[in-house]
Amino acid sequence: MGQVRHGCATTTHAVRAAIQRSQASLATLSRELGINPKTVAKWRKRATVEDLKTGPKAPHLTTLSEAEEAMVVAFRRHTLLPLDDCLYALQPSIPHLTRSALHRCLQRHGISRLPDIEGDKPKRQRFKRYPIGFFHIDIAEVKTAEGKLYLFVGIDRTSKFAVTQLVDKADRRTAWEFLEHLLKAVPYRVHTLLTDNGIQFAEQPRNRNTAWSRQMRFDMICEANDIEHRLTKPNHRWTNGQVERMNRTIKEATVKRFHYESHDQLRTHLADFMAAYNFARRLKTLSGLTPYEYIAKIWTSEPDRFIVDPIHQMPGLNSPPILIFPGVLSGWAASSILRHIRGNSGTARSDSFPVR
Repeated sequence: MGQVRHGCATTTHAVRAAIQRSQASLATLSRELGINPKTVAKWRKRATVEDLKTGPKAPHLTTLSEAEEAMVVAFRRHTLLPLDDCLYALQPSIPHLTRSALHRCLQRHGISRLPDIEGDKPKRQRFKRYPIGFFHIDIAEVKTAEGKLYLFVGIDRTSKFAVTQLVDKADRRTAWEFLEHLLKAVPYRVHTLLTDNGIQFAEQPRNRNTAWSRQMRFDMICEANDIEHRLTKPNHRWTNGQVERMNRTIKEATVKRFHYESHDQLRTHLADFMAAYNFARRLKTLSGLTPYEYIAKIWTSEPDRFIVDPIHQMPGLNSPPILIFPGVLSGWAASSILRHIRGNSGTARSDSFPVR
């Protein structure tokens, strides 16, 4: 049987064999055969005269089994995470899962769109880009059965690395103590801090540059470490929105989902969540990297920004802080769900995991 040529072929097996045997230049063969020099070059470097198969070089199965599909649906309904966060959390358990396959699966089950809780959202402006070391700091209030606590939160504008601390009082002393805690926890130099105008961080506007004004310990620490301390415009909390959003993320994973009998219970769960967030949660804004992986990436390209090697911040191999939901989930969402099942970090509220 003769050669079956596809519609775009400009050479036969015989012509291809002649090209491979010839010692003439590409330009000479191109003129003689009336074909493009690139075609001559392609067949000269080939070891065969047969057409290559079309399609992906390493084909792989992208369809999901019934068990895998059930896993995806259960994960989405329990966590209500966005599409990319679901993809990042499920890929370690389902390596062949692609973004398009995940989206089609969610569409088939009618859960491809998350409920619009906040209604119409205003168009968001892009954050100005800064090198790592620009931290947003804020204070939030949380409660357990023992009473009220205050949560200091600091998050890097670029790497998304976050540091938290629970305290009994939110005053100037606990503010500068948190700043010292943050500087010890971050392996690179902090160059800028953005806070609101609370009395914990700054003098009240009416007292600034007057006989009653005095330098605060918080600003002294900033000055000693060559850190620029910026303040938001009064009554404009949204200008510090990065840390406001982190506050919400932390609350949704802790006090809004679980009831805590003691402060220590909350502290333990918060520490687990922050370890999982910093070292295991892959973020879309970081192109699928975790905050720690992003910091390690910057370490290789800009080591001068660092005080210590970030590998020193990595959890020990024998005691990883990330809990794995056997055969199903991984990452910070799995940690919360597994704790809910075991009941060792408080009692989950009845509306924690909506079922549809």
